[in-house]
Amino acid sequence: MISVNQLRKGVTFERDGELYRVLEYQHNKSGRGNAIIRTKLRNLRTGATTTETFLSGDRVQDVRLDHRTVQYLYTDGDLYYFMDMETFEQPALPKEAVEDILPYLKENTVLELESYEGEPIGLELPTTVDLEVVEAPPGYAGDTATGATKEVVLETDMRLNVPLFVNAGDVVRVDTRTGEYQTRV
Repeated sequence: MISVNQLRKGVTFERDGELYRVLEYQHNKSGRGNAIIRTKLRNLRTGATTTETFLSGDRVQDVRLDHRTVQYLYTDGDLYYFMDMETFEQPALPKEAVEDILPYLKENTVLELESYEGEPIGLELPTTVDLEVVEAPPGYAGDTATGATKEVVLETDMRLNVPLFVNAGDVVRVDTRTGEYQTRV
């Protein structure tokens, strides 16, 4: 059991037989009484997002997740198939479980599969991914005092603001934590 004061973004816990991951966390302390912890949670089995409010001192059951290295293979309808790099098993995850990482997911991407008691529940991306620019408007500097940017479309249909010198066919590195451009590769 862990105190709700230890909850942070990305922490996974069990409550009422369901697994939840913290998406947002806010700690509010008024002048009197206990602090209030407001959280936005995702149910890892159903994909539903809810908001919960806890009082300081409440406790939840923490869980230990198993991590395995997998490679993204293909999509079949609403199922996304991955291959375990050690056992060559091919676990599948529903679209709800991979929805947040779809802008960064392309074939042969290597990532970490999180499972709880043998049940695959989520994926953990590498810190950065390299994606090819498929559409880029021409970059005209004009009168700018700071670094000007333009919006491009990447191979995963993600839209990204990049510097004006990036063109179609270039490969850019994207930070998966913030979704921002880092560098041209």
